[in-house]
Amino acid sequence: MVASLGTGRMIAPVPADPQVTVLHVGSVFSVERLAFPADPARGRGPLVRDVVRHPGAVAVVAVRDDGQFVLVRNRRVAVGRPLLEFCAGKLERGEDPAHAAARELEEETGYSAERITPLGTFYTSPGFADELMHVFLATGLRPVPQRLEEGEDLVVEVLSPDALRSAIASGEIVDGKTLGAYLLHTMHGGAS
Repeated sequence: MVASLGTGRMIAPVPADPQVTVLHVGSVFSVERLAFPADPARGRGPLVRDVVRHPGAVAVVAVRDDGQFVLVRNRRVAVGRPLLEFCAGKLERGEDPAHAAARELEEETGYSAERITPLGTFYTSPGFADELMHVFLATGLRPVPQRLEEGEDLVVEVLSPDALRSAIASGEIVDGKTLGAYLLHTMHGGAS
């Protein structure tokens, strides 16, 4: 069966019943190799894909009562430099995303939120990973003790809406979840 994209274009479905081999199991994610058999009827040979399995994560657009955005400059080992981004973190097994958003906000920024409002979800990199990012708006912020986890190296930064837009436009903000979260925020009537 072929699926429609809603644009008149048709796409072939993902082959069913792959052979799954677990290549890696770590504390944050696992990696599986999916081997799909050949499908001569469609003229397709065997297909092999490596997929990162992730428990999901949250990103928090935190806005103070004065309209300022709360972000963190987070040292990211994978890219070898600090990135300016909205606070975020992975979901624990079975954890409610709204609870995770409130937890990450307090741990990373030293703010607690009176209201945590869902803004939407998106896949961070569906070409090779199944990580689903849950985005929340945090408002009614009040200071609480920051509780960084061992190994976290980040600094809280507060930006005006204009400064945030400028950081995005200039390429200072290159973190995908922050860009996606900001888009969802603006689509829900937030500062644009």
